[in-house]
Amino acid sequence: MKYVVLNALKYGKPNEKAVMGKIMAEMPELRSKAKEVLEIVKECITEFESLNDEKKRELIDKYSNTELRKEKKEIKLPKLENAERGKVVMRFAPNPNGPPTLGSARGIIVNDEYCKMYNGKFILRFDDTDPRTKKPLLEAYDWYLEDCEWLNAKPKEVIYASKRIPIYYEYCKKLLEMEKAYPCFCGREEFKKYRDMGIECPHRNTKAEDSFEIWEKMLNGEFEEGEVVIRIKTDMKHRDPAIRDWVAFRIIYEEHPLVGDKFCVWPTLDFESAIEDYLLGITHIIRGKDLKDSELRQRFIYKYFNWEYPITKHWGKVSIHEFGKLSTSEIKREIEGGKYEGWDDPRLPTIRAFRRRGFKPEAIRNFILSLGVGENDVSISVKNLYAENRKIIDPVANRYFFVWDPVEIKIDGVEERDVKIPIHPNRSEFRILRGKSRVFITRDDFEKLKEGDLIRLKDFCNLKLVDKVEKVFEFSGYEIGDVKRGKIIHWLSLEDSINCRVIGEVRREGIAEKNALKDLGNVVQFERFAFCRLESYDDILTAVYTHP
Repeated sequence: MKYVVLNALKYGKPNEKAVMGKIMAEMPELRSKAKEVLEIVKECITEFESLNDEKKRELIDKYSNTELRKEKKEIKLPKLENAERGKVVMRFAPNPNGPPTLGSARGIIVNDEYCKMYNGKFILRFDDTDPRTKKPLLEAYDWYLEDCEWLNAKPKEVIYASKRIPIYYEYCKKLLEMEKAYPCFCGREEFKKYRDMGIECPHRNTKAEDSFEIWEKMLNGEFEEGEVVIRIKTDMKHRDPAIRDWVAFRIIYEEHPLVGDKFCVWPTLDFESAIEDYLLGITHIIRGKDLKDSELRQRFIYKYFNWEYPITKHWGKVSIHEFGKLSTSEIKREIEGGKYEGWDDPRLPTIRAFRRRGFKPEAIRNFILSLGVGENDVSISVKNLYAENRKIIDPVANRYFFVWDPVEIKIDGVEERDVKIPIHPNRSEFRILRGKSRVFITRDDFEKLKEGDLIRLKDFCNLKLVDKVEKVFEFSGYEIGDVKRGKIIHWLSLEDSINCRVIGEVRREGIAEKNALKDLGNVVQFERFAFCRLESYDDILTAVYTHP
């Protein structure tokens, strides 16, 4: 019965061969009893079709929800190394220089999912200690909190690194005291020569008391930007030059959106992150394989303080064909340049944009989790996300007509009448349109026709084109008759229409049926076009393109 119901949900009427195929695929041991199984399938189909609409709806809800839960359960992440239930602590640590994108969502969802798996603690930490190059956007802090909650990944703790700068200062002083860090006055190019040659710079062996004096002057703003930095002592002979005596603190005279001009000495991401991961008790870190150097640099700090480094897993990059390599910085530039209207422009890969388009959070979670956490790079199409979302919205989205680029046609011999059209193929609810002698169809449909062609206006009547120049058709009956499926088109009369524009990835202008206003704010399916979220109405209905 489950496969009868699911087949009916997908195609409108259950097909016994398709149902048999599903059953045999799941239980191949029944192949030897195919004839007996077929009889049971026929009985189930007869039983299902004899039910009233309410009973059918109950079965559809029961089995479609079961399948959605089953699909969700099948998306499993691999186990974490040495993870104990109740003791896992993980974090997602963005720089809030823009809202979360699909790439950010991967970090949010996977870290949250692992914490759910192990009954652990998920932390959102804003690594916002770069007030200039990737300057935080004040609104983005709240956007991250909103999007995390929307993605069902509400953090148990939220940390703002920029508000904890004095903590990092204390650990810097300890390292200076241990002479494991030192103030360096070398210019960038000068130090690069020492680094590339693998030799120490002249300031490396500065005594602790002298380092303290210089450090205090840094904090008091007595040096220019770039005049002095604090470096962590590592190994100047390390095979990877990027690990050799890296910068932990630098002077930046720039106002920060959260803390203003309170600080002028800022920790680098590697330093701040290393300290915070220890203080927050992070047990497991998932980061891109391109950030392996960060771990190597940070391990020197952990060694000096005799700390245990979190278990780290590196994953490959995910690229989505349709969005290319669009970074947050690039998006910001193109918004400022006028290419995009804002961070929620429906053409962008931000979570705000997907929310505006009417995507469901569980579709994004399922899509992200299906990518896995392996080290291999993943290249995928956004169509996979569309498929996940379609599974969720197709059973519930109401159907309406949208006639883009409309052409008015005249029908000779037809009587004006009310036309009942299902609001959804699997529900017994209807919407009413007025069938008239003058209606609108899309220019695309009209241009494909030649004189003598027979078409059907969906659920209204059959027509024959008699004069293409004058756009005149001849009424040919109300019953569907011999009209081929591909010749059934949608239509609207003027009295049932409102002006409509579709914005986003696909843009169209035309007319939509007035009935759609009942679904303002919801995702609907414009028949023979696409799913769209009806955003607003002010003399014109604005619909945001969701996906096909």
